[in-house]
Amino acid sequence: MSVVVNTDRAATIIDGKSIAEDIRLHIAEEVHQMKSTVGHVPGLAVVLVGDRRDSESYVRYKTKGCEEVGIKSLLAKLPGNCTENEVMDSVARYNEDPSVHGILVQLPLPKHMDEERILSVVSLEKDVDGFHPLNVGNLALRSRKPLFVPCAAKACIELLLQSGIELMGKHVTVIGRSKVVGLPTSLLLQRHHATVSVIHAFTTNPEEITRESDIVISAAGVANLVRGSWLKKGAIVIDVGTNPVEDSTSDYGYRLTGDVCFEEAVKVASAITPVPGGVGPVTIAMLLANTLDSAKRVYGLSD
Repeated sequence: MSVVVNTDRAATIIDGKSIAEDIRLHIAEEVHQMKSTVGHVPGLAVVLVGDRRDSESYVRYKTKGCEEVGIKSLLAKLPGNCTENEVMDSVARYNEDPSVHGILVQLPLPKHMDEERILSVVSLEKDVDGFHPLNVGNLALRSRKPLFVPCAAKACIELLLQSGIELMGKHVTVIGRSKVVGLPTSLLLQRHHATVSVIHAFTTNPEEITRESDIVISAAGVANLVRGSWLKKGAIVIDVGTNPVEDSTSDYGYRLTGDVCFEEAVKVASAITPVPGGVGPVTIAMLLANTLDSAKRVYGLSD
């Protein structure tokens, strides 16, 4: 799909579901080929702590994604009142398991836990979330190549590239600087020679900076933060936000909405991702791709 900028009509909707489906089909073919060649398939292990509904939902999507492409999935589910050592023991067991090629600890963890301490236990070679300090550091150094790039950041770039959008020399504003999305996305954009502005809680003029941008990527986690007035006519918008908003008409009592006020933005932007159905499906596809790449390295099948 190629997005043609047209400022005279409503924005083109960037279909993340369709892009993700194409990626998954390609992964499924490679997994099948791997099984035929070496008799093994990639394995992804998830450590889930507590009973947050959103975390359980994300894990279900990831497990379903594995099933669809033939990747083996394992799940360690621990109670919310467990200790850090119990979580680290689960991670350590997967580190030692040769059938596991990717490990992710579902975030956020309960507040009494030290997230950094737990994530540091994940083997660098199995860090398919891309949060290991060496992976982040190598991403920051353009002369180096990380083993894995964080999945949501990778998904943002994939959506832009698959949509035929040029990044070189473009002014991109990233809203949010978390290690999960904002920071790695800004680093990845610089690898594509974009000019990057990062908006955070202490930015004094976020609306003015955002309005100057060719591309806006929002990962703030604040529903409807970005209004139509924040956008330059013809801007491209990637909305990473997945914020639950009360909705009595929904079966679940809530619906998901993005960081961007879609109804306003669609009248100003030239292209925009919906929520849901935009960044989310491609993020899971990137997780599957990272797990496949890890297994290919182990079995000597890397390009």
